[in-house]
Amino acid sequence: MASIPTQPTLVDSHCHLDFPDFADTLPQVIDRAVAAGVARMVTICTKLRTEPQVRAIAEAHAPVFYAAGTHPMSVASEPMATVEALVALAAHPKFVGIGETGLDYHYTAESAAVQQESLRLHIEAARQTGLPLIIHARDADEDMARILTEEHRAAPYACVMHCFSSTRALAEAALDLGFYLSMSGIAAFKKSTELRAIFADAPVDRVLVETDAPYLAPPPYRGKRNEPAYVAHTAAAGAEVYGLSPEAFAAQTSANFDRLFAKAAAWTPEAAA
Repeated sequence: MASIPTQPTLVDSHCHLDFPDFADTLPQVIDRAVAAGVARMVTICTKLRTEPQVRAIAEAHAPVFYAAGTHPMSVASEPMATVEALVALAAHPKFVGIGETGLDYHYTAESAAVQQESLRLHIEAARQTGLPLIIHARDADEDMARILTEEHRAAPYACVMHCFSSTRALAEAALDLGFYLSMSGIAAFKKSTELRAIFADAPVDRVLVETDAPYLAPPPYRGKRNEPAYVAHTAAAGAEVYGLSPEAFAAQTSANFDRLFAKAAAWTPEAAA
């Protein structure tokens, strides 16, 4: 009897399910993700005042976990996060990461100093909790590499460079620290040849996949609202980069996720009950 083909099991390591884009269709969006083989999703809180809403999504849907922090583009307009507040959030069984945090000088370079202060606070929270830091980096590669390296030398912590689309130099700096690079739909864009080359030179055991939904939908959905189900298309592009079958790349990136997000890997519905 011929074997029945199995669908690759994937993880969307970064999405924003609390955004208004999903307000009216969230159960269907999660169902479509599961049907597409996405067994787990991490929804990211970008402003700590919205943490209760993000937490509620994770509590209501078994495949969904969450992380929280203050996005660098919001730091100047939001109360400064504290290490104590972030550590307290980590007591929740489905809270699995610190962030997203980082540096964004593309639109908000004027708040560089306060962004750097916030980043260092998030790093300390990652150290104290043992949870991975989730980094957003845009047009700030030199400061990003410097701060991540300084802080890691002071005391180690785990980290993923979310939606990595920066320079080879930042990729190498992050990998040298033992960090992970996350591949988004950008890597599947036709013109992203250089980015795919950077990923090709990264160890495949240090790569995650994500959607950053509702943003950055991969082909054939580019320009439309992204959703976790579409991570399968980014993973297909990643499999080509590494010369792997979709099944092998899915298994590898899921194992990588479990290694970095160990709290999510250990979670069971029974333990949470």
